[in-house]
Amino acid sequence: MRDEARSYAAARKERTADTDRWLKDLFRTASDGEHVSLVAVGSLGRGELAPGSDLDLVLLHNGRSDVGRIADRIWYPVWDSAIGLDHSVRTVDEAVAVAREDLKAVLGLIQARHVAGDPDLTRRAREAVLAEWRADSRRRLGELRDAADQRAQTSGELAFLLEPDLKDGRGGLRDVQAMQAVAAAWVASAPGPRAREAHEFVLDVRHALHVVTARGTDRLVLQEQDAVAGLLGLLDAEAVMRRLAEAGRTISHAFDATWRTVDRLLSGPAPRGRRPLADGVVEHGGEVVLARGVSPRKDPVLVLRAAAAAAESGLPLAPASVSVLAAQSAPMPVPWPEEARDALVSILGAGRAAVPVWEELDQAGIIVKLLPDWERVRHRPQRNPIHRFTVDRHLIEAAANAAGHTREVSRPDLLLISALLHDIGKGWPGDHSSTGEVVVRDIGVRIGLPPRDVDVLATVVRHHLLLPETATRRDLDDPVTIEKVAATVGSREVLELLAALAVADGNATGPAAWNAWKAGLVADLVRRVRSVLSGSPPPKAPSLSPEQAALARHGGGAVRVNGGAVTVVAPDRAGLLWSAAGVLAAHRLVVRSASAASAGATAVIEFSVIPEYGSPPDPATLEADLRLVLAGRLDIEQRLARRTRSMRPARVPVAPPKVTLVDDASATATVVEVRAHDKPGLLWRIGRAFGDCGLDVRAARVETLGAEAVDVFYVVDRAGRPLSDSTQRNQVRDAVLAALR
Repeated sequence: MRDEARSYAAARKERTADTDRWLKDLFRTASDGEHVSLVAVGSLGRGELAPGSDLDLVLLHNGRSDVGRIADRIWYPVWDSAIGLDHSVRTVDEAVAVAREDLKAVLGLIQARHVAGDPDLTRRAREAVLAEWRADSRRRLGELRDAADQRAQTSGELAFLLEPDLKDGRGGLRDVQAMQAVAAAWVASAPGPRAREAHEFVLDVRHALHVVTARGTDRLVLQEQDAVAGLLGLLDAEAVMRRLAEAGRTISHAFDATWRTVDRLLSGPAPRGRRPLADGVVEHGGEVVLARGVSPRKDPVLVLRAAAAAAESGLPLAPASVSVLAAQSAPMPVPWPEEARDALVSILGAGRAAVPVWEELDQAGIIVKLLPDWERVRHRPQRNPIHRFTVDRHLIEAAANAAGHTREVSRPDLLLISALLHDIGKGWPGDHSSTGEVVVRDIGVRIGLPPRDVDVLATVVRHHLLLPETATRRDLDDPVTIEKVAATVGSREVLELLAALAVADGNATGPAAWNAWKAGLVADLVRRVRSVLSGSPPPKAPSLSPEQAALARHGGGAVRVNGGAVTVVAPDRAGLLWSAAGVLAAHRLVVRSASAASAGATAVIEFSVIPEYGSPPDPATLEADLRLVLAGRLDIEQRLARRTRSMRPARVPVAPPKVTLVDDASATATVVEVRAHDKPGLLWRIGRAFGDCGLDVRAARVETLGAEAVDVFYVVDRAGRPLSDSTQRNQVRDAVLAALR
């Protein structure tokens, strides 16, 4: 980091000192200093004053009748300077009484700092507040924990957010203050060196953010991240977000350890004795510890055996034992012995219990010693709104999810390992599936897998997106689709692994990446491919479900709205998909996904929608407008044009749209894949462009991932044939691109 970044801590101290001098001068002109004192709390009290920080001040007095006049002569100059001010005037008894009931007040007074006036008043108030805080620690620490949980629920986790809240996010500045308050209660130690270093970095980021925005904001939004990185001497937004993710996770880890100590001390003495869990590993005091006399220097597998015991028992690894393992463990032999590989599988097979154990090993630097390639994805942000986690956390979350699907595959060990490593290629340039295949071959050899298992692992990682991408972007009724997938997977064993991994991966990514619609499509694809692999003809989907058949009897077109699911059944005709999409857009419904297919003379379109705001529209109104547009009596274009004019432009630049005509994806239609930033009426504009080119949409798969639309259309010309003429193909591509601009 550059000298500017290194100087931010010094700048905060200097700013605090300058503010102190100014406040002392104001105090001297306002009071003789008898029986009154000015006390700094909040960021000023802690010496963490950033450029946009407010001032938090308490004027303590001992019953002076003129204290109101004194306060005015201090507060008004602060207000006149346009600095934010949180102020109060209290006696010592009043301050103690308020702190007794108000968590924010007590946290401020615990770290109160005398600025001017009678130091004895400040000392008496602080000591009285601390004494009550310690005496009532059981109740007050519970209140402090509830407040932290509420902040985390409201603001999310700093380490994993695209636009994190530096103060209130889990792993942020408030959590450090909470740990300091626990230490003040004499229940647990103050944050250690790593947590303090992480805290300083978050303070530096906040300081730089205040400089960039010229205001006291705590949310690091996307458009400020490059500028903040520059001030901190970091390369770019990804670099600052990676460092911030590491800092947030370090603080969260320390925060969790603090509360384990609190729970242990406040719940009374733990049962005595040591219960064996594994060779060299025992339970003691509710934690997993090393047995007496064992030596990590002589037993390199001990670290994984201890972690497996912790995960399988649902107990935390004792920090002291983790420190010993990190410092003293002998290097793992390469290839790993079978016992080590089994222990790794046991950790992952514990499901959700594996996540905190893995985090404990990772924080201690043990994971990167065991798997050096892990360093490339460690704390790596995924700058995409559909992802909830950094790459490394996503991988262990996917493995934890995969543990629930081990009964569905013939090789549960390979499922768990492939889930842990499926995105390992994101640490290298290029397509992460291709690079991941290369990396996992090396890792597979390192951990001692037989050559055939290495091949299976590499195949699964290379094609881990095959099923969800095919299911949502290709027509499953097209024989070419099923044949290509069957040829790619090659065996039922790989198909089973890919199917289970798709579910585990999708759920670990986020709700935008996995839902009932996608799960159903993937299950249908797996069913069809399994039949081909077993030598049976692929099963055909039913032409119409009973519900769809009932809707089809309406004749001119029917709509059914069931929560966020909208089903349109109507006589098949050119332009039906985009006409229906236009009606939905006109009613302020955002299409998150859609599939279209024909059953004889009837077309069925399934939409998954959410209202832009408010409640969904009335189904009867939707159906009426659909009938009108089919009859050519509703000008959807005019309605959508009005909506487009009223929309605000995007806050940040977005990538240009991309239109690809996919070769060899179908023998009966041309597959057009469209990727663009989502906006109202997008599907309608794409469909209209196809219509202008004289094309008909025979099937479609539409999906919105975060703010990005990934839409695939099977189109044919007026004669029902795929496009073969290169000029016509270029015209179609240009027409769709023009419609997206």
